[in-house]
Parts: sequence; structure tokens; C-alpha cells
Amino acid sequence: MRSIIIATAICEKWPEAEVEFILNKHTLYAADCPFPAHLLDDTPTKRVKEVNDIASKFKPDLVLFDASGRKSQLKHAFDLGAKVVFISQHKRKRSRGMKLSRARVTHRHWVVQPEFVLGDISWIERKKLQLINKPEPIFIGPVFSQPNAEKQHEILSRYQLCEGEFVVFNSGSGGHILSGKLAADIFAAAAAKSYQEIGLKSVMVYGPNYPNEMQQVEGVIAIKQVENTEFINLVNASRFAVLSGGDTLLQAIAINKPTLAIAVSKDQPPRIKACSELGLIHGCDSDVDSILNGIQSMQRPQLVAGLLRNMKASPSFNGLAICLNEISDLLEGKL
Repeated sequence: MRSIIIATAICEKWPEAEVEFILNKHTLYAADCPFPAHLLDDTPTKRVKEVNDIASKFKPDLVLFDASGRKSQLKHAFDLGAKVVFISQHKRKRSRGMKLSRARVTHRHWVVQPEFVLGDISWIERKKLQLINKPEPIFIGPVFSQPNAEKQHEILSRYQLCEGEFVVFNSGSGGHILSGKLAADIFAAAAAKSYQEIGLKSVMVYGPNYPNEMQQVEGVIAIKQVENTEFINLVNASRFAVLSGGDTLLQAIAINKPTLAIAVSKDQPPRIKACSELGLIHGCDSDVDSILNGIQSMQRPQLVAGLLRNMKASPSFNGLAICLNEISDLLEGKL
């Protein structure tokens, strides 16, 4: 989704741009890609020759490796004369992107997290990059489509919703497992119970990787998946959001939307902890009762006021604008 957001923005800024994706054909999202896509029989990271052959044929000006790609693939794109961008989203990926063999064939390294989540790089990593005259990774924060009043009105009308009178639930892509259960099912059960016990109407976005039939229950609008533009407008119009600790959490913070956060994967607890310690979100455990207790807490005006105050005082930005500026400078030879 992040790559689609960037690609869409590229085509809006440069209408003559030709964009192609390389995807694993076995993923549920492969068939929904809105751009021409080369579908491989495995993750592109493992299909080195196929990816390199596609690059050789396409002769791209720019290649984005979004938290993926082997060193040999980055090097091949670099040797073809393309500008190479590597995107990382957590410390392990960031460290991998800063390995000298990779950094030498990377023009820019974007970190799609705020600096307060991951912290700065070490002085050793900084010194190594200086020795090979390569720039440090830059923190660009979350990448998303900005809310739009006209689009928001259209979405609310479509689902017969009123601004500030519903809650958005989303556990991520829909495939995460928690204690043997799909996280999406736990979120959906909490959404149903919050309507039964509190009267809160909800929108449950299951995600493209959700493998089962969606639950249809009173008070909950079930949606399989939405593009980021629709999702961010739904979140923006909601009273508050109940989200996993992934990209959508950072997007909600960036638009100053009060959020109840629940970790659904092993990389998310540190991110949730960092945001919680700064008073930007309210966190809870991943069982239905804990989520319901968290929802009750989000009903307290004093808590919500504190979250809003802290979010508005915190530096916040949309990484999409940074991406476009960086791409423009790369293609014009300024970087």
C-alpha cells in the first residue's frame, strides 16, 4: 500500500511517468495492484535473476525497494544507472540498509518511522557511512494520502455515517495471528461488543489478507479493504480509532486522531510503547475484554483532551511530500 501511495503521487506530479511493480503472484493483493505488475512465483527478494532481468528490460530511472530486495538486486539497478531508494520500517531493516555493501549502491535510505520510535543511528554506523561518502538514513515518518473534505463527505454519505459518531477498527492487513486467532476476528468481536454494551457504531476494516467471510453484525459496517485515501478519511471522520501498531497508527497520530493501539506483531510493542510514553496514544492488551476496557477509557474527555494536546505539540508530518521532493532532487541530479 505504501508503494502504491508513492506511485500514485508520482503519476500525479509527473503524468508522463511509467510505473511498474514486481510482486509475488501468490499474495492476495497482487491482483488488486492498480499499476502494471510483473507477477513472480515467489517474493521478488528471492527471485534475483527475474527481478534483474525485468530491470534490464525496463531501464528505470528510479527503483524503490520497499523493505525488500537483495544486495545484488540493488547493485544491478545501480549499475543500470537508476536512482536506488531503500525503504526501512524498523531497526533491523534500517541496519541492513546501512551495511556498507548495500549503502554503496543506494542513493537514498528512507525510514518510515518518526525518530522518537527508532532513535538515532550509532556513531559507528554514522562513521562508516561517512567513510564511503554516503548519506545517513532520513526519517520521513508515515506515508499516506492527506484527508480531503470532499472525499470524506462522499465516503460518509456512502456508508450513511455521521462525522464523530463512529469508531474505526483495523488490525492491519488481516492476516496476523494472536494466540491462535486472527487479530481481525478479535477486533471485530470487540467492535460488535462495543455496540452492544456502549452503543458505539463501528466500521471494521478487515484487510486484504483476511481469509474468511466477514462477520455481519448489528452496529458494525464490515469492509474487506479500502484504498489509503478512503481509509485515512474514515479515520479522520471517526470519533477515535482502534488500530494495530503498524503504519496506520502513525498515520492517525499525524492527523491528530485519538487512537487505542493494540500490538498484533512482534515489531509493534516498542512502537506502541514509545508513542504511549509521549502521551500520543492509549494502548491496551489484545484480548476482547482489554479492548473493551480501552474503549471505555477512550470515552473519558480528560484522556482524549490529553492525547490531542500532546499530538498537536508533537512534530508531525506526512512522509509523502518528503518522498516526492527527494525523488525530484534525485532525478534532477541534486542528490
